[in-house]
Amino acid sequence: MDIDRYPLHQLDSDHGRQFVARCREQLQETGVCHLPGFIRPDAVDAMVKLAGDLDDVAWKSDQNHTVYFEPVDENVPANHPRARTVRSAKHGIAYDHIPADVPLRRLYESEDLTHFIAAVLGKPVLYRSADPLDALQVTSFHPGDELGWHFDRSEFSVTVMYQPSDRGGEFLYVPGLRSDNDPHYAGVQRVLDGDNSDVKVLPGAPGTLAFFHGRNAMHRVTPIQGDTPRVNTVLTYGEVPDMKLNDLTSLLFYGRTSP
Repeated sequence: MDIDRYPLHQLDSDHGRQFVARCREQLQETGVCHLPGFIRPDAVDAMVKLAGDLDDVAWKSDQNHTVYFEPVDENVPANHPRARTVRSAKHGIAYDHIPADVPLRRLYESEDLTHFIAAVLGKPVLYRSADPLDALQVTSFHPGDELGWHFDRSEFSVTVMYQPSDRGGEFLYVPGLRSDNDPHYAGVQRVLDGDNSDVKVLPGAPGTLAFFHGRNAMHRVTPIQGDTPRVNTVLTYGEVPDMKLNDLTSLLFYGRTSP
């Protein structure tokens, strides 16, 4: 990573504190902390190559699900968000397939990155995920693939972009669409019906690190067009040391629930 531009190893210095303050301000104003050029080009190239090399072990999923990754609720009207389904299709390489020495796994398992994300989010402590499949994943979206509208089960999400698709593959999000106290079903339904008035687009240049409050920001990746797959990583953290996916989500993303 570019530690001259992004001093993760010096968060207690004046430069480091100013960096964290800028990230907090950006997250507060836009709902996303967006850091282009965070990962150097050689590491980006290595991760794109890894995605291609491991595509034969990726879980090639193509399934329908609700925006909550829960079973369809048959006790609500058919147009209710808990009764509607969207499509997600992608190639997901699970954590247990990713070699320990590749750039992003080394970065994910470092305390520097964990401490930085905690500092920006104002958390006294964060833990890397305990899930043996989902802690760090490499995801490829091939032509026709997409990620349907959804809320994350974790409070926030951290992503690194390696390769955009030729066309399509936009990351769309609606910051703060719901809260922990208000599911705001009417707002969720409007987005599912095609209302884009509050939808934002997250830029996705190679090497960009971004994190946002994915539990309350509904988001998606639009269908991929062209021959170049969209490749990115999702890094998972939580405030408890034993955070794991539920079985339904694990089966959807990886086709299994254990290594």
